Amino acid sequence: MLDRRDLIRRAGLTALAGLGGGSLAPLRALAEDAATLPFGNGERPLVAYPGKRPLLQMTARPPQLETPFSVFDEGAITPNDAFFVRYHLADIPTEIDPETYRVAIKGHVEQEVSLSLADLKAMPTTEIVAVNQCSGNSRGFFEPRMAGGQLANGAMGCARWTGVPLKAVLDKAGVKAGAVEVAFTGLDGPVIPETPDFAKSLKIDHARDGQVMLAWGMNGQDLPWLNGYPLRLVVPGFYGTYWVKHLESVSVLDKPFDGFWMQKAYRIPDNDCACTQPGKAADKTVPINRFTVRSFLTNLTDGADVKAGHTPLRGIAFDGGSGIKSVAVSTDDGKTWTEAQLGQDLGPYAFRPWTLDADLSPGAHAIRVRATGNDGVSQPIEPRWNPAGYLRNVVETTRVRAA
Repeated sequence: MLDRRDLIRRAGLTALAGLGGGSLAPLRALAEDAATLPFGNGERPLVAYPGKRPLLQMTARPPQLETPFSVFDEGAITPNDAFFVRYHLADIPTEIDPETYRVAIKGHVEQEVSLSLADLKAMPTTEIVAVNQCSGNSRGFFEPRMAGGQLANGAMGCARWTGVPLKAVLDKAGVKAGAVEVAFTGLDGPVIPETPDFAKSLKIDHARDGQVMLAWGMNGQDLPWLNGYPLRLVVPGFYGTYWVKHLESVSVLDKPFDGFWMQKAYRIPDNDCACTQPGKAADKTVPINRFTVRSFLTNLTDGADVKAGHTPLRGIAFDGGSGIKSVAVSTDDGKTWTEAQLGQDLGPYAFRPWTLDADLSPGAHAIRVRATGNDGVSQPIEPRWNPAGYLRNVVETTRVRAA
């Protein structure tokens, strides 16, 4: 007999098979509605993919799905069925047998090994609550606009990840002296030979820090298919480009990795603000890395009408791993600020909830939210610009009218 999870997974395979063959009909039949994001050309269909509630569809092949922002008011943990989806290459796997699946640990090691899911699950297990955020999250708000997926603020999510530390897996193979980086590939691939296969790398010390993880679990369940089933890389505090899905190989290198997705793509200006003058190319770049500190108001939307007087405000904040020290809120467009109360601390890489009881007088209010990390870094008041539309973390403003 099949249990519910098996049925859902098989149903997902059937629908996803349409992607591999180029037929989108099974997925488009699940389109339920549309939404308009708050910038130019912002209309998006809401589509319920296998294993997902209706999400904002940016592209269908490969599936790129943004979480509707209202989900983040449900709690600090993003439900699996609402978690955003990002692929780079259109040839995504549509069938994986968990019994025969293996990941290869190879390269500059004492002994190459091939590990099954059972092998990995027999090792000491670890858990971490961490945000995964797409590098291009919020790109649609940049001015002037640039090429790339025009995302609002929903290409992020926070989950409890279960797996085995990458360090333990590398130790099983035995890293040789002189190793400098570790590279990762997944089972997704390009549809034409000219497209470079998607592969990422981490410095050897980072890869072995004990926090980078090979995860098979997400919020107490198997990884959803579209979020990397059966195994993905989890890199706490780093942008999602490093979180390789459907993990296929882990290669220890004795020289820096020269792949396209590290050397040409996902680069940011190499300066203190990782920014340039709008419209100007960077003189020098480095690979994108840790998150910038961010915070959001989640229970009110821009343009909302609210009742004057006592108004509860709530939201989330996070950074690249120092943890959130404080969140300040202004209801008068930044003239005065009040410190919010922080909620449960799920760890330095997680969403940190915050709340504040505000007193809104009748009239218009511009509510601003500004987080500060334990490292002392706060969000900028004015937006910063870079050619790729990465790292947005300006103090967000929500305009409401009280009556």
